[in-house]
Amino acid sequence: MSLYLLPIVYTLFVWWFSTGAILYLNGLPRRTHPWTMMAATVLLGVAFVGLAATRDDTRITGAYIAFTCTVLVWAWQEIAFLLGYVTGPRRTPCPEGASGWRRAGYALQTLAHHELALLLLGLAVLALTWGGANPTGLSSFAIFWVMRQSAKLNVFLGVRNLAEDFLPAHLKYLQSYFRRAPMNPLFPFSVVISSWLAGLLWQAAATHGVGAFAATSMTLSGALLTLAIVEHWFMVLPLPSQALWNWGLRSRTADPPV
Repeated sequence: MSLYLLPIVYTLFVWWFSTGAILYLNGLPRRTHPWTMMAATVLLGVAFVGLAATRDDTRITGAYIAFTCTVLVWAWQEIAFLLGYVTGPRRTPCPEGASGWRRAGYALQTLAHHELALLLLGLAVLALTWGGANPTGLSSFAIFWVMRQSAKLNVFLGVRNLAEDFLPAHLKYLQSYFRRAPMNPLFPFSVVISSWLAGLLWQAAATHGVGAFAATSMTLSGALLTLAIVEHWFMVLPLPSQALWNWGLRSRTADPPV
């Protein structure tokens, strides 16, 4: 039982703690942000080294290390985005009256550099792990990327909860590209398809005779995908999900954006 319980608990803790820590660091005065970005970049380098070192590591520890390194890679782009260093060439609210593809084009301009960073990070993870016996890092990054793209599209098309409080003052203009609605046509497909994939992962992890490494790796991926699905439900259900990370928002100050 511990073979499955430990990776579930670990994924849950990393998901909760890393989100709160990033929000806390983002809420500190702007003069601290360059130091935060520098530290995150150092950890990014460490993560790349870790992914390369564990590409053929099929021990249980290899799965945990690869997973943790991927979380650090993902955390770098989260920090770079929320601090305002890697966003897009457009940093103004959506023009009044913009709709359809015009609105979509404006929205893409606000995220263009961010999307390019995601692509480059994904290619780096792929290059460092390609052909290796440990797929944990690559599969984890793929889950992060796909589910984040799904979340962005759903927020753009319309959901009940937009999590505006998570945006720092210097990114508040992004709210004008969000749409509040009970649900949108994409949401059911996002949840159904991802839930089906999560079910396949859980089934594969629990298959009789599966090795300890494979079970750990697939459980980490299954838990991560399940949490991403939960985050999708947070977008449409009247739940106070923000309360999970109130501790991370306590650092917010009146420090004016620059």
